[in-house]
Amino acid sequence: MRKILPITLLSVGCAALFPATVSALSMSPPPRANPQPSKFVFKDASGKATSVDVVQSYEPTKIVRPFATGAKSDRQLDPKLMRAATIAEERAHAHSRRQCWHAVKEALLASGVISSRPTTEYAKQAGQELVNNYGFRKLPVNDPYQAPVGSVLVYNANRAAGHVEIRTKDGFVSDFWSKTPSRRPLLGVFVKS
Repeated sequence: MRKILPITLLSVGCAALFPATVSALSMSPPPRANPQPSKFVFKDASGKATSVDVVQSYEPTKIVRPFATGAKSDRQLDPKLMRAATIAEERAHAHSRRQCWHAVKEALLASGVISSRPTTEYAKQAGQELVNNYGFRKLPVNDPYQAPVGSVLVYNANRAAGHVEIRTKDGFVSDFWSKTPSRRPLLGVFVKS
């Protein structure tokens, strides 16, 4: 108790004798000239200076896919393809179980798009079998987001089985559902008229 009293008295005395020094030690930050900038400036991948607007307020609507809209349905396609997409979506899991081609085969069979079970083992072989044996055709589409609802997307893999999925209205489905397509190289988008 005796040590605290002299330190307290010394502190109070210094504050009385030097008020400007004590006020400079305040913990609040100094006021800024422009508290909220309206543009954020940065250099893009090519080295060019670019700017974007800074978000000033909360937006209650959720941005799901900023650059692409929902998939379009093509009336010229077999309506059973859309049914296959729905069936696959209903049966999909939260995460992959490495059974994409099996799940797509089951959805195509259950919807009546194909009459017998495909025999190929690897997903990357699916497109060729669908064209040769089941009347599918390959679309001239290179962007998975541009694929019509119900189309079958086949992806390559160098030392793996590949991947296959069906385009849905809001994403892509095989043995699991995803908002985004596979990152593997796209072999083709296949549909049946």
